[in-house]
Parts: sequence; C-alpha cells; structure tokens
Amino acid sequence: MVVSLITVLRESALAHPLHSEFLEAIRSVNPPGKWKILVVDEHSQKLLGSVLKQFDILEENVTLIESISNYREPQPGFEAVYLIMPTNQNVDRVMRDFSPPNTQYAAAHLFFIEGLPEPLFERLAASPAEPYLKGLKDLFVNFSAVESQMFLTSSPEMFFTIYSPPKTENEFKMARDRLEESLRFQSKIITNILISLNEFPFIRYYTPNNHPPLGPLRPHTSTRPPPPKADAGRWRTNLARGADARAFEAVESEYVAKLLAFMVQSNLEEHKKADSAFGKVDSTRGRSTMIITDRSMDTLAPFLHEFTYQAMANDLLRIEDGTKYVYKFEAAANSFEDKTATLSDADTLWTTLRHKHMQEAINELEADFKKFLIENAVFQGEGTANLSDMREMLAGLPQFQEQREKFSLHLSMAQECMAIFERDKLPALANVEQNCATGVTAEGKSPKKLVEEMVPLLDSREVVNVNKVRLVALYIQHREGVPEEDKRRLYQHARLSISEQDAVNSLLHLGVRVTRAPTDKDQKKKIKQRPADDDYDLSRFKPLLTSIIRENVENKLNMEMFPYVKEQPSAYVAPATQQRMAAPQTASLRSAKPSWHRSPRPGQGPVDKIKQRLFVFIAGGMTYSEVREAYQLSQALDKDIYIGSTHMITPKQFVDDLKVLDLAGVGSKAMPNGIPEYPGQRPYQEFYDSKYYTQDGPRPQPKLAPPMQQKTKSAASSVRGASRPVPSETDSFQSGTGSVVSANGEKKKKWYKF
Repeated sequence: MVVSLITVLRESALAHPLHSEFLEAIRSVNPPGKWKILVVDEHSQKLLGSVLKQFDILEENVTLIESISNYREPQPGFEAVYLIMPTNQNVDRVMRDFSPPNTQYAAAHLFFIEGLPEPLFERLAASPAEPYLKGLKDLFVNFSAVESQMFLTSSPEMFFTIYSPPKTENEFKMARDRLEESLRFQSKIITNILISLNEFPFIRYYTPNNHPPLGPLRPHTSTRPPPPKADAGRWRTNLARGADARAFEAVESEYVAKLLAFMVQSNLEEHKKADSAFGKVDSTRGRSTMIITDRSMDTLAPFLHEFTYQAMANDLLRIEDGTKYVYKFEAAANSFEDKTATLSDADTLWTTLRHKHMQEAINELEADFKKFLIENAVFQGEGTANLSDMREMLAGLPQFQEQREKFSLHLSMAQECMAIFERDKLPALANVEQNCATGVTAEGKSPKKLVEEMVPLLDSREVVNVNKVRLVALYIQHREGVPEEDKRRLYQHARLSISEQDAVNSLLHLGVRVTRAPTDKDQKKKIKQRPADDDYDLSRFKPLLTSIIRENVENKLNMEMFPYVKEQPSAYVAPATQQRMAAPQTASLRSAKPSWHRSPRPGQGPVDKIKQRLFVFIAGGMTYSEVREAYQLSQALDKDIYIGSTHMITPKQFVDDLKVLDLAGVGSKAMPNGIPEYPGQRPYQEFYDSKYYTQDGPRPQPKLAPPMQQKTKSAASSVRGASRPVPSETDSFQSGTGSVVSANGEKKKKWYKF
C-alpha cells in the first residue's frame, strides 16, 4: 500500500505543525508575477526537507530554491521567501542582499524558524534593506519531530555537559555556566514545540531524594553564594533566616531538571506577553502538563535487553540514528544487493509492529505475508513458512516491488535479531537482568541465587563483554552498591577491560551508589515500580517513567519529588475527565493499538478525538523502551502523550558514553574531542549564533563566454514544463513594497501583517 507523505503528516501530531507552518508561509506570499524564489539556510533546509519534498515546494509557485550562504546571481524580477534561523549572520546576509544600488531580489518576505530577538529586528528596521522587507513572521518550528509522538533536540553532547564532573576544583564555575547556557538552548526548543501546539502546560520537574545535584551542579564554594551570618541559625524559620541563608542552601536543590523547567516556564511567560491568545485552554481538552526529568531518574532501563521490535532491533542491529538500516535484498532468485531502508512513520508495517513483543511481531508478519500472497493469487503449497522461506518466496514476486521491499526489510531484521538472540545466550542473560531490575523472579519471589546464576555468564567466553558490563551494572544497582572486594571479583570474573570497568564506576556520576561501605544503609526507593502487565518472563521490567506517568494522571505523583514550577491543577476533575480516567482501568497495554493510526476527520488536525495532552522531556537521553511506554500509555490512559529528549540512547551507546564520562566525552561518538573549551560568559545570542554558523560559499570566478549554442531547458523550468519562468536579470516587475512608517512599533506591526 502506497502511503503519501501528506497522509503520514496528517496522522503525525508533532510533524503536522512543521508541515503546516512551512506550507502556509510559502503560500502566503503571492507576488504580482506569481512566481517566487525560496531562500533557506543549512539548518532550515534540513527541517524543511523532513516534512516537504522538493517537488511539493516547487508546486507552490516556487521557481528556484537557493541557499543563503552561497553566492547567488541577482534576480531583481522576483520576490523572495526567506526561511532562515534568527542569527546575526543571517540578518547580515539579508541586509547585504538589499544594499542599494544592487539588490538581490525585488522584495523579501522573512520567516524566521524561531523568535527573532528584538535587537536583530531593530538592526533590520534601521538598515537600507528596510524598504524591501514586505513581511516578517516567527514560526517557532525549530524542533525535530522524529515520530508522531516523539521529538528530539538532537543534542547528544548534553549527556557529558550534564554529568561529566569538572576536571579541577577551579573549573566548577565555568562548567556550570556552560551547562546553564546549553540548558537555555534546550529550553528554547521545548518552548517551540509547546508554542506550535498552542500549549501552556503545568510544569513539573524531578528532584531526587537520594543524591545531591550532579556534575557541574554539585554544590561547590565557587558556585554558591557566601554563607549566611553566624546568627542566622537553622532553628529559625525560613523567612526569618533571610535571603542570604535561603540562597546559600538553594544550591543544594538546583537539579538539572529544575533549572530546565524554570527556563521553559520563563520562555512561555515571555511569549504570553507578546501573544495574549497563546495557550488559551480548550474546554474539551483541558490544560496540559509537562514533566521534565533527566537520565539519572532511571539508570536501569538503559542496560536491559528489551524484546519489543523497535527496542530490540536498535539494541542488536546496526541501525544508524534509529532510522537507517542496511540489509541484503533478494532482487531475484539467489541475487542479493545491499539496500538502505528508512524506518519511519511512512512505513505502516513498521508503525504496526514496532512496539510489539518480537514473538508477536514475527507472528503478525507471517500472517500478513500469507494474506498478501493469497490476495494476490500467488500462494502455493501448504504449511507454515519460516522467515527464510518467506524471504526466498519474495524474490519471485517482482511485480509487487514496494510490498516486496517492506516485507523483505522486516523479515530480514526479525531474522537477524533472532539469530543474535540465540547466539549471544540472551535468554539466560535476560532472565538474570530481569531479576536484578525488578527485584523478584518470574515466580514473584526474592532472587536468592543471583550470584550463582550470574557468575557462569560472566565467566563464559560466549558472552560478549558489553553484555557482561550491562549485567554487572544491573547487579550492583540491585544491591545498591557492593563492597570494593566484591566489585573487584565481579570485574575479574567478567574479564572487563579498564575502560569497561570505568563504565560501571561512572554510574557514580549519575547518582548511583557503586561501592558500599559496611556502615551504609539501604537507600529509600526513589519511585515504586508497578507490576508489569506482560505475559513474557523476559519482559517483566517496566521503565520508571511508566509509574510516573500513571501516577501523574491519577493525581498520586509525589509532590516533593515532582513539584510544580508555579501553578498546579485544582483538585476538581470534570465529569468528562473522570469518565476518560475510569476507562483505562479495564484496558490492557498488550492489546492497546497505537493512536497514530486513527484517520482524521475532514478539516481537522492529525487526531479525530480531542484528548488532554501530557509532555515528557528526559534530559541526557531516553531509551526506546520509554518511547514505547509513552505510546502504549497514550491508549491505555486516553491521553495524547508526547515524549522527547536530547537524544536517543541504545545500551551499547550508553556503555560507550559511560566509559568516557570522566574524560568529558573525549573519544565519544557525540564529541570525539570532548567538551569544547568554554569562552566564558557571553550574551545568549552569541552562543546561538555559534550553534548555527555556516561558512559563506566562494564567489564564482568569471568565465569566458562559450560559443553560441542552442539553449536547453534549465532544471527549474523542467519541473513544471515550459510555463515556469527561468530566473534571470531581464525578468523584472514593480515590487509594490510601498512606504513603511518610521516608528519602530508601527513597523513591526506592519511587518507581521500579511
């Protein structure tokens, strides 16, 4: 079945605002000559390409797409639509494009990917380019909608920025300033998502009760205010002790989730001042909630072997960025070729299977394959075909190219996963992992033979070392730390290298007690894990996020561990909401169907039923098991749950990052050279400009005119045929910009009006 990009976007709640804003921006510009030029920068081009194909853009009377960083031939006969980032560099380029006497285009319509700061607006307003600027609008679409309910800020380096300890005592202040600068950037992206969905949520954040702030936020003399005077004793009330005492102690509770949550709240309040209509609560939906946490909340989930399709495939197979997978495609009988597949919402087979247990996914894949063969009258023979047989049968069906490729892709992935499952002794490993993570056996009893079950696996040369690291890390967390001698013996049994031992030891920087002294007491459990609603012994563990989301919906989430930034919902629950909350009690996560498959009603957005929204953001990386829980809980709790993070993590990547956490990321995939040198405190715009800086392309050297030849159609004109005009210096018309009044406030008002 062919699924168009437009259909996918309509069903993808997060990608829909991106698609709509970009398309509406391009369509809103209707110059007298009909045709227009689109100007993009490197980052906006990536965002644009994620939701619109080049053909779709050219269909909107766009005759040419140009990069703002490249040299461009002047086209004074065309108006231009700029889709660009709000940087000083881009503002300079726009002003340079319209510096008389030479102008690049007849006029400019400026669309900034996120909010343009007032100083940059004032620069534009005071420049010679001002008479040529016919419109300006902020789109707030600077985020990556990876799936229908999942978004990323694409910042894997944040793991090291948040958790790597400063190298020396003198670097604490610098490391904290760097972290706050990076968190401000993260907060802007989160704010873009909320603005694009018109949501001003209640915001909650994670404050651990079992460890102090981590990394650069660890209380230190260089980052905390001076201590209060001697007479401001702790016995006095908080108010009586004064601001100095409160500020001194506040450092002890400044966790990363808290800083980020307050930044997001501040951003939303600023936007509300500029747009009073923003965030008005829909009575049928209710006000949303956002929960901001970080990776230290759950350090078990990244180590476990998961056996649902998406999580298992990303753990065991070589899948680039969770989307690109290279496999052997049997183009004809005994003829194979390498093929690169994209795993996305456009693949309906992928979206149907990705959160199912691998056994269920294989059963459904086999059933769909047989149904496909029968419906196309090519099924021969009886009995159950295995995965290998089905792949061979596909080679004989050249007339169904798209279906062949989809089935071949997922049959190949499933077959490879199951081969690794058996080869790497995952059944035995996963059983011990589950006992460590849940604290109980499959029979519901306390696991009293963990060491006896674990040591043979650590000794085995058939178990790869990365799996031994995962097992040791889970066991140490189950025991809430082990004596130094026991830890040494575990490492010795597993024959771990120094870097692999560093990976386990680095859990200390995520608030985990790795080494336990004789006098250490058991720690209070941070969050109680709920019993798993699963029939599979090797899938009993549920990420702690599951409990957090459920308890928040049930109004049972601990207020001390997850306080609100400002406002909090009233105790009253509307009758309609009570009915929606009552229904999930009979729902089963195993039978839940992902909500993105619902078809929208004509004229409506991506989902036909209006539900209350819940946003979750995990700083420092999230797992595919947590993403799965967000989708399944959306159905079970009758909510629209959106989950996001700085980046996705797989168990192997998590172990690799832990190996170099003490080294500030040196040698990591995210930042091979480690955390870059911090230039010192600077205006946020300067930091932002550096994030999106691009080198200008060289100006082409003049060439001698070639001999007269017959003209050929340009690529631009061939898209639509001869009717599309080819930009040249001879095409011109009156821009009709009109005069712009001198007052800055009135200028801005006019620019925002289309």
